[in-house]
Amino acid sequence: MKKELLKYKIPHHVAIIMDGNGRWARKLGKKRVYGHQNGTRSVSDCIEGCIELGVKNITLFVFSTENWKRPKFEINSLMNLLVSSLEKEKPSLMENRIKLNAIGNIKNLNDNCYNKLCEVINQTANNNELTLTLAISYGSLQEISQAVRKISDKVKNNLISIKNIDHKIINDHLYTRNLPPVDLLIRTGGEFRLSNFLLWQAAYAELYFTDVLWPDFRKEDFFDAIASFQNRERRFGMIKQN
Repeated sequence: MKKELLKYKIPHHVAIIMDGNGRWARKLGKKRVYGHQNGTRSVSDCIEGCIELGVKNITLFVFSTENWKRPKFEINSLMNLLVSSLEKEKPSLMENRIKLNAIGNIKNLNDNCYNKLCEVINQTANNNELTLTLAISYGSLQEISQAVRKISDKVKNNLISIKNIDHKIINDHLYTRNLPPVDLLIRTGGEFRLSNFLLWQAAYAELYFTDVLWPDFRKEDFFDAIASFQNRERRFGMIKQN
């Protein structure tokens, strides 16, 4: 599939809802955390695919604000998995010039997880081949609400005029202020919803849904999603030009 892809039509920013870990594990008679553990290979495959194709930004939905309601054992397992994955992949991030970024209320993470995340973010800050953003303790409605509060406070203190509030002002107060809009949003696992993920940033994104469960999502599946993106006509609300 890769040979058929158009190098001049590569998305600048791909976002992925990595769904299906729990169902994948249940099929094997395992606990949900087993699915999360095996999903790390899919992350590596997608990152490799980005590097091969020249995608400059990829954002992964790792842990939502709603995920805090899950059993404590699963939450702790996910946090431990994140710490071990960051430590394991740090050499690869440096070798491939990958910059790590995080969005969400990451201060809700336990100290070990928060410190490791900040450590790797700082160590990779000067890399520029690919920006890998992890959405952790993230919810888009919460992000937008927070932006509204910040802007309102600046209006109250005469730092921003109401007349000047536009898309750029709002975007500048989001977690993703330094990232381009999402071009392609992929969701694995057969569900057809955005689950409170990058609602503002994906306003004109092409959506790609697949039944493949996340631990089974390989580089070839990623290329299939890119091919689907390339076969679509993006008009951004305008009409087709003859």
